[in-house]
Amino acid sequence: MLKLLLGLGLCAFVLAAAEDQAVAPSCSLVPGWTQDGGARYYTTENLFEYMDGNSEGYFSYDFQNMHGVTCKQGETTFIIDISDMGSPDNAYGWFSSTRDLREPAYPAGMGGQIVPRRLIFAKGKYYVEIAANPEGDFTAALKQWAAALDKLVPGSTSPPAALAWFPTEKQQTLKLAPQSVLGLRILKRGYVAQYDYGKAFVVLEESPQSAGATMQSLRQRFGDTSPVKLGEDGFQATDKYLGRMCFVRTGRYIAGYAISADGVDPVGLTAALVQKIGR
Repeated sequence: MLKLLLGLGLCAFVLAAAEDQAVAPSCSLVPGWTQDGGARYYTTENLFEYMDGNSEGYFSYDFQNMHGVTCKQGETTFIIDISDMGSPDNAYGWFSSTRDLREPAYPAGMGGQIVPRRLIFAKGKYYVEIAANPEGDFTAALKQWAAALDKLVPGSTSPPAALAWFPTEKQQTLKLAPQSVLGLRILKRGYVAQYDYGKAFVVLEESPQSAGATMQSLRQRFGDTSPVKLGEDGFQATDKYLGRMCFVRTGRYIAGYAISADGVDPVGLTAALVQKIGR
C-alpha cells in the first residue's frame, strides 16, 4: 500500500510539473529567434527581485508563479513572461488593470492588446506579456508571437461570465477589484463597472453563507437602511461619498449600484443586474 501511495504521489508530482513546464515560453515557438541567457522562474518568494517594485500588483491578483525567457532576433530583444494567476478571473482582472484603455483590443486568448513595443493577453488562468527593445514598432513580430503563445497556453478563451452581466451602454471601465470593492474593506473582491452616473458591482463571495454574513456587516456599516424585495436579501442605503446605494444578495454574489447622479434609480438598475446573474 505504501509503495502504491508513493507511486501515485510521484505520478501526481510529475503530471503537475509537466503541466507547469507546458506553459513555459520557448524562443523556438517563432522561427528566427534565439534564446538570450537562461530561462526564468519566479514565485511569490522572489518575484520582487525581477519586477523591481511592481510585484505587488501581481500579488493582489493572486499570482502563483512565472516562467520567462528572453529571445533575440538581430538587435531586437523580446522579454517574454507567462504568469499563473490562479484563476481566469484573476488573469483577466490583471490584464484589464494593465491594458491601455486608449488603445484597441487585440483578439488573443480571453482578451489581449498589442502596442508597438508590448503584447499582453489573458487565457485561462494565465497572463502573458512581451516587452520589446529597443525603441521601434514591433507590431508585426508581436502578432506572430501572439499566435504562437495563444496556441501554447492552455485554458478558456471565453472572458469571465461576470463581464456579460453589466450593461454596456455608457460603460466607461469594467475591472476586477482584487480587494476593497468600492473602497469598502467588507467587500473583499469583485467586478466594478464605471458609468457616468455611478458604479455597478458584483462581489464574489465563497459561499451563500459568507455572502449573507457580508450583507449583515454592510447593514451595520451603513446603519440607516431600508429593505428591498430583490434576490434573497436586499437593502438600500445612502453614503456621503458613494451616493445612493442598493445591495442585493443572490446565492454567493452580492450585486448592486452606487449612484452619484440625480434621477437614476439604483434599485431598478440592480434588479436588471440580478436578473442577468440568475440566468
